[in-house]
Amino acid sequence: MSESLDSGPPPPTPTTALRQRLAELRGPAARPRPLDARALAALAANPGCKRRALLDGAGVDKGALAAALGSPMASGQSQFAFMRGNAFEARVKSDGGAELMRLLGVADPTGLQLPDLSAAGPDGRAARTALALREATTAKEWTLLDHPMLALEVAGSPAYLEPDAVVVHPDGQWTVVEIKSFPMIDASADAAKVGAAARQAAVYVLALEQVAARTEGAQVAQSVLLVCPKDFSNLPTASVVDVRKQLSVTRRQLSRLTRVEDIAATLPQGATFDLERSGDELMAAVDSVSAAYAPDCLAACEMAFHCRAAARTDGDISALGRSLRGELGGLTTGSAVLAAARGEAGDPRDPAVAALRRAAALRAGALEAAGCR
Repeated sequence: MSESLDSGPPPPTPTTALRQRLAELRGPAARPRPLDARALAALAANPGCKRRALLDGAGVDKGALAAALGSPMASGQSQFAFMRGNAFEARVKSDGGAELMRLLGVADPTGLQLPDLSAAGPDGRAARTALALREATTAKEWTLLDHPMLALEVAGSPAYLEPDAVVVHPDGQWTVVEIKSFPMIDASADAAKVGAAARQAAVYVLALEQVAARTEGAQVAQSVLLVCPKDFSNLPTASVVDVRKQLSVTRRQLSRLTRVEDIAATLPQGATFDLERSGDELMAAVDSVSAAYAPDCLAACEMAFHCRAAARTDGDISALGRSLRGELGGLTTGSAVLAAARGEAGDPRDPAVAALRRAAALRAGALEAAGCR
């Protein structure tokens, strides 16, 4: 008995230990940056980047970190665009959700339920959302959840997601609603923006599926309702977007992410991303975690300029694009590619090496014919 009393406090659980470790990496004065669906979609698009997985898992402000390293990214959405987006969303949800239900195809939304989802902290809000979803499914009534909170574990670290809205149908189906401020002109929107919205919505669907698995009679729709301004007006219009492909890719890619605690365990002793540290210390900590840079990162990650500079310095072929990197196989640097093309290195039976030597020969022949040699 005395031994148990004198043994001290119990060791922290793995979850608590992980949170403490991530707080140390972030810095004692830094508040964690929450993972959102856009960040998770970017992670799913590049699951091999351990640097982003760790920084996002630790809640590090990547924009501030990049600025401290001397590679700041351009500022994000303008204040005007932000205010316009909020005003459009308020219009879509006006009249107690009647306009949104009309876009969903419900002519008479009488009796529409609007549950209160307020609670303390993200854990409380996620629990309250799960309860509201279960209650709505049991009641078999049209229910609109405005900015629900969903929880999703990513690489061993929890992420809290907040879709614009989720509609529960009387038959138990749950539909994600994604509201965007880019226009839908002649019933068609910019393909790249629609694709980004679909990838983001797929993350919400994935998180909803985990709640639906514990709710009898619930089924998550594999399509989402995308609401945008019509033509050049501020009138809302909607389109149903199938996200089955994005959902499959997101599920597979997120499952490939290395767990955050495994990445953190490989860091040198004392490594931290605390912005109070010197630039040299931050540089050493960042460079101790491997990155998987590709040009796509420029549109999705605040650390892209820093990672691009490092990739160029190392001669990493990935800086030229994933498709080229895939075609070159085991040739991972510019110097290795040039050596293979000149016949100084590489296995001639390798298709990539053979193609490079053939291209070098054709180039040399063309230059000689043009009198350039």
